[in-house]
Amino acid sequence: MTKSSAGGLPHPGVKPATRFVTGGSDPSSFHGFVNPPVVHASTVLYRNVDDYLGRRGRYTYGRRGTPTSEAFTAALAEIEGPQCAGVTLLPSGLAAGSLALQSALNSGDHVLVTDNVYGPTRKFCDTVLARCGVTTTYFDPLIGDVATLMQPNTRAIYLESPGSLTFEVQDVPAMAAAAHARGAVVLMDNTWASPLYFHALDKGVDLAIQSGSKYIGGHSDLMLGVVAANAKCWPRLNETVFTMGLCVGPDDMYLGLRGLRTMAVRLAHHNQAGLKVARWFAERAEVARVLHPALGTCPGHAVWKRDFTGASGLFSIVLKPVPETAVHAFIDALTLFGIGASWGGFESLVIPFDCDNVRSATTWSPGGPGVRFHIGLEDVDDLIADLERGFAALAAAR
Repeated sequence: MTKSSAGGLPHPGVKPATRFVTGGSDPSSFHGFVNPPVVHASTVLYRNVDDYLGRRGRYTYGRRGTPTSEAFTAALAEIEGPQCAGVTLLPSGLAAGSLALQSALNSGDHVLVTDNVYGPTRKFCDTVLARCGVTTTYFDPLIGDVATLMQPNTRAIYLESPGSLTFEVQDVPAMAAAAHARGAVVLMDNTWASPLYFHALDKGVDLAIQSGSKYIGGHSDLMLGVVAANAKCWPRLNETVFTMGLCVGPDDMYLGLRGLRTMAVRLAHHNQAGLKVARWFAERAEVARVLHPALGTCPGHAVWKRDFTGASGLFSIVLKPVPETAVHAFIDALTLFGIGASWGGFESLVIPFDCDNVRSATTWSPGGPGVRFHIGLEDVDDLIADLERGFAALAAAR
């Protein structure tokens, strides 16, 4: 949870996938062991009073950094790229988004938030931020130009591109330019694409947020949040984290770093498998729409094609009108898709969803039931065969 020690990027010429493997690794440290030690620590002892009063020593307190946290944050900073001044770790993805907002805002400020934002982040804005005297305006994620929505006290804009239910892709560079021209900070939830497929800090984002519980961990056994900051926003982000006493346990840090090493390989499979299943859905008579940013029918596809270098395994479909019982029969018949709201792990998942209660600036009228899928690491043909069984159950229940 300290400023990255990666500095000027030890491997500046290598490609992004290589940085996931090599970032934060120093053969001269830890006696040559590939992985850093998992340091369980709170108290740090000093040799004498002068050293204690002068805080002389590489480490001062477990919450302020250990070899485990340094290796992890250095790796994350190298992946984020040269615009990254530091990375902080939080106990969850929601904590990462909430903390980043708190670091950017003061009482009396106004924040613009995309209407497809993660539901718990919306609730944080409507409750905690509101109690702190911060007002929130939600906007259409496809609006393009947010300049007309900015108020004299607008200090931040919060993006999520694509949204993790309906997958609208925002024009992040254009929105960032409009925000910066008026002195506002740009925050973005970049969990879906990660820095592998979208370099948020290079696109004008000041605070790039990820739920490390998802693709960084990759095994559905970890709660973790990550915020990467540029030089402008790092000091206040760092101060806010330490002042609030937030930290992540060493075992979770280690699991995050271990997951990071295979993340590029896993995402490549999620990307390819997700596209194959999405295109299969697009040919099904039962499906009205497929909401996958890499498909031309998805809102914001042109922007995705311009700014992103890949896709993850998360997308949604809109079924043609059927009774709710038929949707439930479809999902319940699946044997290879777990029913779960999180995603980013090795397993495939499915949930039904409706955005009526989580939109205020736009209207969600898809014309049929929404179902979200995460395509995991299973054999794609097996997944498609399972979906065939699901559609058979849907037809029987219709």
